[in-house]
Amino acid sequence: MTSIPGNDKQTRRIEARAQSRLPWGKKTKSALFAFFGIAVAVIGLLVLDHLSSGISIRDVKQSLHAIPGSVLLTALFFTFVSFAAVALYDVVAVETIAPGRVPYHISAMAGGAGYAISNALGFSLLTGGALRYRVYAAEGIDIADIGRIIGTSWMAIWFAFTILIAVALVIDPSRIPWIFSFGPVLDQLIGIFVLLAVALLLYWLSRRERTLNIGRLSVRLPSSQGALLQILAGLVDVAAAAATLYVLLPAGSVNSIPAFALVYVVAVALGIISHAPGGIGAFEATIVAGLGLGQNPDAIAALVAYRVIYTLIPFLAAIAGFVVSEVLRRRHLIAGPTISAVRMFEPLIPPLSAGIAFLGGIVLLISAVIPDLHHRLEMLADVLPLPFLEMSHLGASFVGLALLIVARGLARRLWRAWFLALILFSLGAIFALSKAFAWEEALMLALMAGTLLLFRDSFYRKPLGEHFSLSWGWLASVGTTAFAILWLGLFAYRHVEYANELWWEFAWDAQASRFLRVSVLILTVLAAITINTIINGVGRSKLRAQPIPEQVPDLVAMSPSASDALALLGDKRFLMDPKGKGFVMYARSGGSLVSMGEPVGSDDVIADLAWAFRGLADRTGTRTVFYGVGPERLPLFLDMGLTALKLGEVARVDLSDFSLEGSKRQPLRYAARRLEKEGISFEILPKGQTADIMDELRVVSNAWLEMKSGSEKRFSLGSFENAYLSHFDIAVLRKEGGAIVAFANVWRGAGNQEIAVDLMRHVPDASSVIMDGLFANLLMAAKGEGYLWFNLGAAPLSGLSDSHLASRWNRIGSFIYRRGAEFYRFDGLRAFKDKFGPKWTPYYLICPPGLATPRSLIDATNLVSGSPFEVFKR
Repeated sequence: MTSIPGNDKQTRRIEARAQSRLPWGKKTKSALFAFFGIAVAVIGLLVLDHLSSGISIRDVKQSLHAIPGSVLLTALFFTFVSFAAVALYDVVAVETIAPGRVPYHISAMAGGAGYAISNALGFSLLTGGALRYRVYAAEGIDIADIGRIIGTSWMAIWFAFTILIAVALVIDPSRIPWIFSFGPVLDQLIGIFVLLAVALLLYWLSRRERTLNIGRLSVRLPSSQGALLQILAGLVDVAAAAATLYVLLPAGSVNSIPAFALVYVVAVALGIISHAPGGIGAFEATIVAGLGLGQNPDAIAALVAYRVIYTLIPFLAAIAGFVVSEVLRRRHLIAGPTISAVRMFEPLIPPLSAGIAFLGGIVLLISAVIPDLHHRLEMLADVLPLPFLEMSHLGASFVGLALLIVARGLARRLWRAWFLALILFSLGAIFALSKAFAWEEALMLALMAGTLLLFRDSFYRKPLGEHFSLSWGWLASVGTTAFAILWLGLFAYRHVEYANELWWEFAWDAQASRFLRVSVLILTVLAAITINTIINGVGRSKLRAQPIPEQVPDLVAMSPSASDALALLGDKRFLMDPKGKGFVMYARSGGSLVSMGEPVGSDDVIADLAWAFRGLADRTGTRTVFYGVGPERLPLFLDMGLTALKLGEVARVDLSDFSLEGSKRQPLRYAARRLEKEGISFEILPKGQTADIMDELRVVSNAWLEMKSGSEKRFSLGSFENAYLSHFDIAVLRKEGGAIVAFANVWRGAGNQEIAVDLMRHVPDASSVIMDGLFANLLMAAKGEGYLWFNLGAAPLSGLSDSHLASRWNRIGSFIYRRGAEFYRFDGLRAFKDKFGPKWTPYYLICPPGLATPRSLIDATNLVSGSPFEVFKR
């Protein structure tokens, strides 16, 4: 609770400048990454537009209808083979990393269904890795092994990409497209070198069990047989996926199978980078440019058919599988293995539902930008007025874009997103009928709404006052999808000569005009969402004043823990025990609900309150975090599936044997006597007199803050607020004449168990021993009042182990403690408190394990200090 001031103003100015930049750093990188993906997609669409400038949408439709049924069946067969190989990735990876811990059918489902969903949604929305994490975590696999499984699985597909490229370079270097070639001889040498490297790797793995060490991370590598099996699965997967497109392409469009394989692999890689669902735009442009298929409507039709067969149908199959599993889950008599399979499907319901909403949005947007059937418009003209048609057209495009956005909330299990998606699907179905009598589209949207209704139990989270903003990754996916659909509209109406009058033309056959107005609507909404994300996604979150329930002051007065007085600060929300016997004080920060300490109240309600807080965080889609708890109730938090990070140690002085006598207390005796010689007196004023000296205290506080070049802390420390300080006695040091030169507000625990201080502030020109003297007097006064313990507060990062066997967090924290003097005197803070001979007790941050741990730590730090860097301010 104390801090040792530093005098290096230059260092403070550097830190302040760094702090002002910090909140933008990570956000800026995310934004640049998102805009880079959008740029790749847009460039791909521009290239595709240039290469297909002589093709009309009518030509593409005719080519689609001309594809033979046997060809479509063959493409479906290759798609099945590809996804079977994808499922095999995970089976082998799981058996390598966690043998025998996950049933084969579960790991196969995680690989196959997960890839079908992530491939349809796009890389930046929900990757296969995130989906696998949900499934394997439910099976009890820890985060480290899940990471190894995902890494091993991804390694297989990239090995397949590499080998296919190498084979293409070796077999037919003369026909490699010039945009990928370094010349036939060099290409062939590169291919041979890559194949030899793979063969040497397999030989190396065959000698004995191998482990890959990257820093302190170790990954057990598969055996040569396992690696060979994964490589073969990867080759089958990529080859079958490429064959799906190959059989659909018109005869004579591929002159070299190896060259085609190379172009396909590069197209897939660029599609991943672009963030667009399935890499749409970038993938097509690479295929058309790499194979020289421009101005060929049959080739464009083949790409459309490929999208339906390889992307849409597997996704719909995944939906069907989930619907069946949900129906089975609701039956009373089902077999044990079926129950297991159904349970394993549940973690994938949110991303699947997000995919349904995303697909529904795409359907509506595509329908809004391509020409409607004339005979259906003629039917509508007999029953609907033209303004109704125009509004329905705009309404359908708005609903489509809204579904793309709402999909993010479905992925987070938000109840309001589920409810809004149902409304949007219903409106979309109505608009589909009223804008073009598209009954097929309306039926599809109705079925999607019905599927969401079936999954309603999975959407129960209700965020607490969260402002709306999209992540940059999601915004990139929405943006690339919207731009791809707008390009489709431009492609459909490229035969229409542009004129300014088109914007204001309202007629039943003025479909190009409706497309232009829809484009403006889509771009305007996208711009508004982007601006909102920039504004609401950056900056320090503010803790707003919160009402304090009437039972809280009495519960604080009955608590033996002095620090529970933080409940009176007025910046926290409260989760109350139904009988009023306790509470949890907490605040929202980022994606976490952070409780200040353990629940407050009688022992019989603390466990129930902790579990209730855990449930509240789950329902609101946030992480459960308890900040600054002691070791006594660690088993309770571990039972919740949470983990504990040691933050440091708390110093508590046993007042029963404390005195200022003896050689160890000589600095404290000196400080107390020096203050007396300087004419500075000590007294503790009762809280009834606090209001009378408030103005004097504020002068001291303002001078102290200016000296520190800092701002008020919050949440875990008090701040200078009249209403807050009026609850406490005030310990003051006065000069002769009565001027206050230092003060501290006093927290008192019930039953004289513990006493502590919160704000400790002094004027800049105070005596050099002012703090030692203040604490010496405080401890002796507390002992005189009969208190058992004096809580000196925490020493951050103190007591963390630097053993090579300790956790990574302990090693990092220990390193900062030992080497962080340039930023903050961690060792000096502990040395100051050691003068009083305290007993040191560890305190912890309790949070979810795995990838959520660092995010929870950042959220808690932001809540307490405003930014991670602020914690190092002297």
